[in-house]
Amino acid sequence: MSSLFKIKFFNIKLINLGKSLLYTFNILIMNNSDNLLQKLENVRLNIQDDRIGMENESLKKSIRDNLYYLLGKDEYMANNRDLYMAVAYTVRDRLIQRWIQTSQTYINHNVKNVYYLSAEFLMGKQLENNLINLNIYEKIEKALKENAMPPLNELIKEEHEPGLGNGGLGRLAACFLDSLSTLQMPSMGYGIRYEFGIFEQEIKNGWQIEKPDFWLQDINPWEIERPEYKVQVNFGGHTEYYKDSEGKIRVKWIPSRTILGIPFDTPVAGYKNDTVNTLRLWSAKADKDFDFQIFNSGDYVRAVNEKVLSENISKVLYPNDNLPQGKQLRLEQQYFFVCCSLKDIIRNHLLNNPNLENLQEKAAIQLNDTHPSIAIAELMRILLDEHFMQWDQAWNITKNTFAYTNHTLLPEALEKWPVSLFETLLPRHLEIIYEINARFLAEIPARYKSNHKMLSELSIIEEGKEKKIRMANLACIGSFKVNGVAELHSELLKTRVMPEFNELYPNKFINKTNGVTLRRWMLLGNPELSKFISENIGNQWITEENKLKELEKFSDNIEFLKQWRRIKQNNKERLGVIIENLTGIKTNPNSIFDIQVKRIHEYKRQLLNALHIVALYNRIKDNPEEQFTPRTFIFGGKSAPGYYNAKLIIKLINSIADVVNNDPEVNNKLKVVYLPNFCVSLGEKIYPAADLSEQISTAGKEASGTGNMKFSLNGALTIGTLDGANVEIRQCVGEDNFFLFGLTEGQVYELRNRGYNAREYYEYNYELKRVVDLIYSGKFSNGDQGLFRPLMDSLMYNDEYMLFADYQLYSDAQKRVSSAYLNENLWTKMSLLNTARSGFFSSDRTIREYCSEIWGINQMIIDVDINKLDIESIKQSIKRLDEINNKI
Repeated sequence: MSSLFKIKFFNIKLINLGKSLLYTFNILIMNNSDNLLQKLENVRLNIQDDRIGMENESLKKSIRDNLYYLLGKDEYMANNRDLYMAVAYTVRDRLIQRWIQTSQTYINHNVKNVYYLSAEFLMGKQLENNLINLNIYEKIEKALKENAMPPLNELIKEEHEPGLGNGGLGRLAACFLDSLSTLQMPSMGYGIRYEFGIFEQEIKNGWQIEKPDFWLQDINPWEIERPEYKVQVNFGGHTEYYKDSEGKIRVKWIPSRTILGIPFDTPVAGYKNDTVNTLRLWSAKADKDFDFQIFNSGDYVRAVNEKVLSENISKVLYPNDNLPQGKQLRLEQQYFFVCCSLKDIIRNHLLNNPNLENLQEKAAIQLNDTHPSIAIAELMRILLDEHFMQWDQAWNITKNTFAYTNHTLLPEALEKWPVSLFETLLPRHLEIIYEINARFLAEIPARYKSNHKMLSELSIIEEGKEKKIRMANLACIGSFKVNGVAELHSELLKTRVMPEFNELYPNKFINKTNGVTLRRWMLLGNPELSKFISENIGNQWITEENKLKELEKFSDNIEFLKQWRRIKQNNKERLGVIIENLTGIKTNPNSIFDIQVKRIHEYKRQLLNALHIVALYNRIKDNPEEQFTPRTFIFGGKSAPGYYNAKLIIKLINSIADVVNNDPEVNNKLKVVYLPNFCVSLGEKIYPAADLSEQISTAGKEASGTGNMKFSLNGALTIGTLDGANVEIRQCVGEDNFFLFGLTEGQVYELRNRGYNAREYYEYNYELKRVVDLIYSGKFSNGDQGLFRPLMDSLMYNDEYMLFADYQLYSDAQKRVSSAYLNENLWTKMSLLNTARSGFFSSDRTIREYCSEIWGINQMIIDVDINKLDIESIKQSIKRLDEINNKI
């Protein structure tokens, strides 16, 4: 057997183990050593303590090499940003070996993959998370110290947080990717690489100011551009019908505009394993950057106009859709990333399969809310027009490939697009949607045919002055499973939002209660508490969430509770420093840290919280000598730029803060803080410091919530309604460890049907009336009685989310909170039990359920551990190559 064949074989077999190892094997083979296998074993033993570049000397050298050879700096020229980049590339190098092996393993085994399509992926900063998952956090700290470089915590500050989401939807998607990799499930995420994210929030004079989020202003070391996988995306134009060679009628879409989708890949590492899955984000690029003829004519602006218009698609998350241009841009965004992703999925499928006839057996495509639901029409278009299938075959594949997660109970969030917009932008898809709808309605059982109201609700097309396409109906019809994200939400989805579909397809609807990753939201965000837990019950809880229940045995251990309380206090002090740096407000760490951080929306009822703060202010002013449990109210969250009332709520909270925090009679008992630009990295500091979690949405409005889970896992107690996942949190942690208030969903529904009169509550509740009148009076607006009138009028004359109806119940529950906090051992025990009993809300549990009950995918172990190198497999491989050589 020639050396050539041997070298070729070992290059293929071992290329993912690193260049130094590959070189060693080549030398051994070229020397034709008589005891090759023994020398291979020696190599294995020699590098046993250097697990593919994970040991101290290797890390130190890699940091220096990346600084010198990639960044062109030495330690004297480098600033902290350069050093951060050198560390990031060092970590990424360790991921890439696993990343390539993961992809190759999936291809080699032709596994079924889940493809997760989401308009948002709120990933958070990557360096710390990857250090934890690779288990090299302390090693990098040591390597930096021995290289005489700044400490890791200083370099971490240099990382820009990816602006790829706004709230729970994007953070959930990120948690799911983390769990899929940790559980070693074949998967891939698809989304948009927003150049400016949603926006960077500043608070000026109490108002939200939106600024571009320049998160990509510097090179992002975690992404790799893949231009070789670019995709063409079409818009506009018209369709033409023709007959193929067999006389069958076919359709060709003739677009008027095309752009390119360029993929950027980010590795998503599993915790302490070798799986590294992929998040692929698409960036829009003009297929023609520059029109030279127009430029030469002197019209320099129009020469680059196409480039500007095309690339707007991936500029900003959720452009303001109050104007027609904004609506069109949103639909363009959704189709853009869906088209790119489906073409990529099909390309991957055809690597191992001769055609698309078994696509549903090898791919499960999850639609994360209605944003990507145009994918159903797009896959039909591809199967019909590009792969020339007949309708029935194409529809069978499509409806067995997609699953749909609904994330909302709000009618306005169940997207509807004007038919006229589809006619202009996606004419072929409109034809397909009409056909799907016609066939669907024709197949409805005869017993429902006379029920015109039911047929109207089931139809994808909403009739009216302006015809609209109901994207949620399309998603439901075109998916094999539809799931809600909490028990209550899933029930309401069946009984309130889509009762007609549930009657037709009772087995299609299923619940999958959301979860969050313990790696980021405890291990990374709350390291002191995580270490304390591991010291007492072991560290298996990080991937086996039910192990947290073992903490219950310490619930009456006074010394344990004392240490638990000390950790919470340390977290509050650390958050206090951040608050002072960001806002200038000094907080009292001995006060109750009462926190509400989430997207600003009227149904989430930040306004109810604000009314209660004003009531507390009045109580203190009335009786300044009366005992009062000190409170620090902390808010955070962004409003949609075009949502006037939400932005006015932010202004009101900040105006209340100005009065309260500057009143010497009050400010040692009461503080109000609004933290600007709430994001993942800020959340990592906030959740561990919370004493009380405000989950006070109107019952029946919140789908699930995930912030509530992060708070509970970190030992915060919840004050909340029976809404979303609050119901299950209360069941898990125990009724005695949850401050419940408010109307139930059924009571809200009944009261609204009976005729809700908010003004009656105002007239008969003296404290509430006094609060509302004080805001009306201009007390919190420098005498301007008109500033907050729209908010107060919306409560007085409508109160859609029933703040007045729940006010007294909320106020009473807050009194119970103040009383319980005075008993520090009782409060700490309740805190401990919240953590111990919240393991159910790990995203690992959620993903296991999705994999087994919806997607039907199985674990695929990825192993690039040189310690497990199988000498026997090398013998067999050499034998096979010898056989090939002999045949040649």
